[in-house]
Amino acid sequence: MSAVTSEPNGTTTEKKGLREGAFGNASALSCRECGHQIELGPHYACPECFGPLEVAYDFPAVTREEIEAGPRNIWRYKALLPVPDDIEQSPNTEPGFTRLLDAKNLAKELGIEKLWVKDDSTNPTNSFKDRVVACALSAARELDAKVFACPSTGNLANAVAAAGARAGIPTAVFIPSNLEQPKQVNSAVFTDNLIAVDGNYDDVNKLAQEIAAEEDGWAFVNVNVRPFYAEGSKTLGFEIAEQLGWRLPDQIVIPVASGSQLTKVDKAFKELIKLGLVEEKPYRIFGAQATGCNPVATAFKAGVDAIRPVKPDTIAKSLAIGNPADGIYVLDATRSSGGAVEEVTDDEIRSAIVLLARTEGIFTETAGGTTLAVTKKLVETGALDPSLETVIINTGHGLKTLDAISGIVGPRATIAPNYDAFEEAGLSQA
Repeated sequence: MSAVTSEPNGTTTEKKGLREGAFGNASALSCRECGHQIELGPHYACPECFGPLEVAYDFPAVTREEIEAGPRNIWRYKALLPVPDDIEQSPNTEPGFTRLLDAKNLAKELGIEKLWVKDDSTNPTNSFKDRVVACALSAARELDAKVFACPSTGNLANAVAAAGARAGIPTAVFIPSNLEQPKQVNSAVFTDNLIAVDGNYDDVNKLAQEIAAEEDGWAFVNVNVRPFYAEGSKTLGFEIAEQLGWRLPDQIVIPVASGSQLTKVDKAFKELIKLGLVEEKPYRIFGAQATGCNPVATAFKAGVDAIRPVKPDTIAKSLAIGNPADGIYVLDATRSSGGAVEEVTDDEIRSAIVLLARTEGIFTETAGGTTLAVTKKLVETGALDPSLETVIINTGHGLKTLDAISGIVGPRATIAPNYDAFEEAGLSQA
């Protein structure tokens, strides 16, 4: 095994070699800017141009039947992920294969002919982050990490703390000190090493990078093992295609925080096409941001490639990354597909949370509210074609962000415990 030892430029010193097949069919880490490839390991920046790295593969032939015979979690796609063939034998939270809901009531409300909600709120810690953390955990284990860690806006902290507990690896999770209380509790219940930092997510992330550079054996899921971590988001794309009967949707709307989820769903669709698992067809990708943290939407609308960092100020704290690492790649994916990146206000987010709950019985957190509110806005502006099959992603459960809507929902009336009071309040007409 090799200890996780990271430097600011992404170079490492490995003490021992990896076991054979440690990263499955992954073949190298490839720079997303210059294409330079390096060996698989705890690297996150290209030694040639300092660009971000992602996992490259030498895929074998993979059939639908082989995938369908796998477990009902993300490991059914293990041949397409940077994990060993025996991944099921390692203790993990086994996330994935969440429901794809035929949202007929919501579709009628929005005027969309065919609408699906990919509901990731039913993952082990109630968000899609369980997917990416499971892949990061596999990498950390193969690299013989001694601490499993992350900077987080909440959901990732929950997932890392729970996954570390399941795997028996010490954890350390760093969060902004003003994070929603339910998310803090949801992390602290799994670990006694929850660290609140005075500052926003970008400040927390900067601290994590400094720690990763100084501390041997610390695997920060979204820093020095980020290339492996990010691949977990592909499973959203894989599942959507499989659950649609091995075909791609016409349109998909995805929330944007760092931007990794959107770019990896796009990567998943392209890999499925390349492997012949789905028929090639055009699809449009849309990104969703909150007005209080909208650097990618701003760049998209201005027609520029540069992402100008912002200071987040929104109830959608899980999307509050003012300097998104994958922002420029979100622009590439949305523009090349004919999609867009749109933004909505906090009030629109709140209204969308209630709308989804009262049409489909799904209680989403603020990120999901952002995605739905943007979908509604895209239909109203004509950017999204309501005649085409559309998928929206719900990334987390509303119990994590109760404060966002606690002031706009509640009892319709308070009455005495008798029928006369019921009638006088006009409740028989409910």
